[in-house]
Amino acid sequence: MLVTFSTKSHADITMFDHVAEALLRLMGQSGSVPGAILAAEIPPALARLKAAVAETGSEPGPAAPGAAEEKRDEEAPPPVSLRQRAFPLIGLLEAAVKAALAAKGPTVIEAVVDSEHYIDTVYD
Repeated sequence: MLVTFSTKSHADITMFDHVAEALLRLMGQSGSVPGAILAAEIPPALARLKAAVAETGSEPGPAAPGAAEEKRDEEAPPPVSLRQRAFPLIGLLEAAVKAALAAKGPTVIEAVVDSEHYIDTVYD
């Protein structure tokens, strides 16, 4: 399944559900989709995500469920690091914070399930 994070102030970010759920947990969220993040909750969630990324460095990101631990082929590309997986989401959250600070009313990022395409979408 795919999860799409969306905000009016940034391009949509789509990632596999196991990656999105892991990143949400690193931000202090439940990791369940659909969900919602209030604008006031974004800065501390962003700080937690950045701290987790700094701590893990270039370690591989979460593996797909059921992925077998196999010996890596020398010609296979290197695994994608948590830092690389989190980078687009960090940009989206930073843009959401800037937009929320400029907004005159409350801002909420919420998740809505698009059951036709099995994609979960987060809107603000």
